[in-house]
Amino acid sequence: MRKPLLVTLLPRQRHAVAWSDRQSYPPAARRRGAPAIRDQPPADGTRLNLYCMGSGSPAVVFDSGWEDWAPVWTIVQPEVAKWTRACSYDRAGAGFSDPGPMPRTSVRIADELRSALHNAGIKGPYILVGHAFGGDNVRTFAERYTVDVAGLVLVEADVGGADEHRGDARHIASLRECRDAIAAGKPLPALPARPGRPARTCAQQFFRGLPEAMWSPELNAKLLELARTKVAMYDAYISEMEQMPEDETYLQERSRSLGSRPIRVLSTGNHGIGALDQTRPQSAEQQKYEQGVARAQAKWLELSSNAKQLFTDKSSEYIPFDQPSFVVDAIREVFTQGH
Repeated sequence: MRKPLLVTLLPRQRHAVAWSDRQSYPPAARRRGAPAIRDQPPADGTRLNLYCMGSGSPAVVFDSGWEDWAPVWTIVQPEVAKWTRACSYDRAGAGFSDPGPMPRTSVRIADELRSALHNAGIKGPYILVGHAFGGDNVRTFAERYTVDVAGLVLVEADVGGADEHRGDARHIASLRECRDAIAAGKPLPALPARPGRPARTCAQQFFRGLPEAMWSPELNAKLLELARTKVAMYDAYISEMEQMPEDETYLQERSRSLGSRPIRVLSTGNHGIGALDQTRPQSAEQQKYEQGVARAQAKWLELSSNAKQLFTDKSSEYIPFDQPSFVVDAIREVFTQGH
C-alpha cells in the first residue's frame, strides 16, 4: 500500500493551511500525535490527521459519521473559520490518520482526540460538532472531559437502540469482504447495481457513495485512492460498528449535566437516508421510525439548561451537504452563547 505524504509542523508554528478551493484534501499541515491511552506505551501512540483553519476561541472541532472522515465538513468548516478556529480530523485508521489501538470504542476515540488537540496546542474549551456516529464520540468526550467543552452541536446524531443495529452484521460482512480483497490484491467486489447508473466497487461505499457530486474530481480521486488501498481504514470501521452497542451502553449509563453550556440538536426526519428522493415518499413504517429517532434525540435536551432541538425537512441526514447553512447557523448560535 502506498503511504500518503505526512506533513508535520515545527512545534512553534501555529497555523495550518486551508482547504485548497474548499475541494482538495491534502494531509493536514498540523499533524500531531495523540499519546497512547491507558496502558499503551508511548511508542504506540496514535497520530491523527488534524486539519485546522481560522483563528479564535473557543475552537470548533468536527467529528464525522461512520464511514466518513474530514472531507464531509468541506463546506461547513471554512464558513465557521471566518470567525473562530475550526478543526476537522480523520479518526484513527481513516483518511490520512495512522491506525489506532483496537477496539475502536467511542471512549478511545474521545481520548485520542483530546490528546491530539492538546499536543497540537489547540486549547479548550471546545465546541464539539458530531454528525451521525460522530455524535456518540462528542457526547462521550463531553462526559469524560466536561471542563474542556464549551458547547455541543449534534447533527442528525445516532440515537442507538435495537432498530439502529438491524443491518450491522450485513455491513460488517460487506466491509470485511472488501478489506480482504484489498489485502490480497484481488478484484474488489461490486456494489449492488443501480438502474441506469454506472457499476461501482465496494471501495465506493464511503460517504454518500463515491464519487460525490459536490466534490471536485481531484478530491474524489484522493478519497478513492485511500478506499482502494488502505486496509487499516476497513479495520477501523469494522471495529467502530462492532463497538457501537457498547458505546451506546456507556452513554446510557452516564448522564453528566453540562450545566448551562449551549447544546443544539439538529433533526431532519430523514435519519439513515443519505439522499432525498422526492418521488418516493416515506412509508408509514419509515415515518414511525423517524418520529422515534426525533423523540430519542430530544432526550439530549436534558443535558443542559440551554438546549434546543432544531428541525429541517429540506435535508437528508447529510445536512453538511444538503443544508450547510443550517449547521453553520447552529454553531454560530452556540459560539455566541457560550463565548
